[in-house]
Amino acid sequence: MSSDRDTAESMAPERIAKVIARAGLCSRREAERWIAEGRVSIDGIRLDSPATTVPPGAAVTVDGKPLPAAGPARLWRYHKPKGVITTASDPQGRPTVFAQLPASLPRVLTVGRLDFNSEGLLLLTNDGALKRRLELPATGWTRRYRARVHGRVETDRLRALARGVRIDGIDYGPMEAVLERQSGANAWLNLALKEGKNREVRRVLEHIGLTVNRLIRVAYGPFQLGHLPPGEVREVPGKVLREQLGTNPPAAGPAASQRKRKSHAHRRRPA
Repeated sequence: MSSDRDTAESMAPERIAKVIARAGLCSRREAERWIAEGRVSIDGIRLDSPATTVPPGAAVTVDGKPLPAAGPARLWRYHKPKGVITTASDPQGRPTVFAQLPASLPRVLTVGRLDFNSEGLLLLTNDGALKRRLELPATGWTRRYRARVHGRVETDRLRALARGVRIDGIDYGPMEAVLERQSGANAWLNLALKEGKNREVRRVLEHIGLTVNRLIRVAYGPFQLGHLPPGEVREVPGKVLREQLGTNPPAAGPAASQRKRKSHAHRRRPA
């Protein structure tokens, strides 16, 4: 029964930006910008609106090149080092995650981000739909961190973070924070949260008088950093990915009827 449903869904028309994102080329928002710039065509007709849907079997091209052929969604664990930014390019010339990845990796997207001074587990995927699914708060996956902080930890204030906090008009969700150890003016904390807003851990801890001087993400949902060395990438086995998602992950790229490209023609290239 589920295979019939999956087949029906794969044959249903989809918004063009979603199709491009699923192909792993960029985010939906970036795809909409590409469309506005006239870089996207369907069956040879240049698009000017992201509201366009793609019928089954249509040939989608970006900059005159067809989208990657359909294939399985894949996921990798990457140990992001400190001092690397999670963007395709940086106006300040700082090193990026994408420049550090091995050339053997296909074109990938990051699941969420880690800021420049943070380190630890960063998930990578070749599939835009899988990226979105793993990032949604509704997925309910907990992000776990270890944080070294400067300041005297007050356990009552740590426990209060479980109720959430409002800082400068921004609401931050519940955060589980536990003191691992205090040594002089520094301490290590174990943290768990589900949303992961920009610089959330740093801002929330600063709000209670603690300055973060090291932040390591050790888990994203069921996926663990473990003993993965800094800068290393390991693929999550397909069987494990399917088990953790509770269903088959979406196929990467457009529908299987989309014209195929040779694998060497769509190597990873930051947008």
